[in-house]
Amino acid sequence: MPRAIIVGATGQDGTLLYQLLDGKKYQVLGLGRNRVFTNCETWGDQRSIDIGNFQQVSALIKKIHPDEIYHLAAIHQSSEDPITNAVTLFNQSYEVNVVSLFNFLEAVRLFSPKTRLFYAASSHIFGRPKNEPQDENTLINPLGIYGITKASGLYLCRMYRSVHLVFASVGILYNHESPLRGEQFVSRKIVQAAVRCKKDPEYRLVLGDLSVEVDWGYAPDYVDAMYRILNLPSADDFIIATGEKHTVEDFVRTAFDTLGLDWRESVMERQEIITRPAVAFVGNPEKLVRMTGWKRSVTFYEMVKLLVESAGEHNGR
Repeated sequence: MPRAIIVGATGQDGTLLYQLLDGKKYQVLGLGRNRVFTNCETWGDQRSIDIGNFQQVSALIKKIHPDEIYHLAAIHQSSEDPITNAVTLFNQSYEVNVVSLFNFLEAVRLFSPKTRLFYAASSHIFGRPKNEPQDENTLINPLGIYGITKASGLYLCRMYRSVHLVFASVGILYNHESPLRGEQFVSRKIVQAAVRCKKDPEYRLVLGDLSVEVDWGYAPDYVDAMYRILNLPSADDFIIATGEKHTVEDFVRTAFDTLGLDWRESVMERQEIITRPAVAFVGNPEKLVRMTGWKRSVTFYEMVKLLVESAGEHNGR
């Protein structure tokens, strides 16, 4: 029975991936913030570990010798949220997005060389790309703390792959949504607002820029891509995206249409609330599709409808 560790198991992707691997009869250990959980009784009670502490990480790897590690933990911030303390944000981001990854890579090199590792990078590593769509050869030129630390993680994986022969694959993920998406993300704000407006026509949703274009995918499809990537014969970097762009207005219109509402009566645009300029990322998943057979299970419009219906059920529509 294969063994896997998910680092960042309580977030959207970690939760979905845990469910996927559990369904495939993996023994899974999930590491979340101050929480450890597993479906393997023989591993017993696991203490919460500090992923920024190499000694604790290496002890875990020596004990379990996992077949696969999925490093999904990350510190991220919405473009509509102001950066109140750049020093704190950088230190936290570097600790989680880079140092903890290094700890797992080095522990694998020293104590479990057959382990395969997946690292979740981000389209933000490209900064403001001049070419569209982006692929695995696009210039890496991050312009924010999140992108810089994610690019550092990618370079760490490349180093361990080429110098130490560690199986370290990277998924460069574009926006992906599910009912588990955090409250701070615009997709969740839109869906929740549509459901609320159905009950309270007087409610108003304020957004920064409806013309922003986004490559939006469905999160369950993206964790399936992670699994496929780690089951390839060799490690590599892969764009995980749909290759399609839709505006925030498209998302809003589809969400409100699903409930029979006119979004123009409930949504206000105020571009001054945006704290950082938006970038229209769109990825080319051709390599992923060609090498793994990956494909999307739903269209953009079907995904938005699923999100609205799930939110409506959760809120007792």
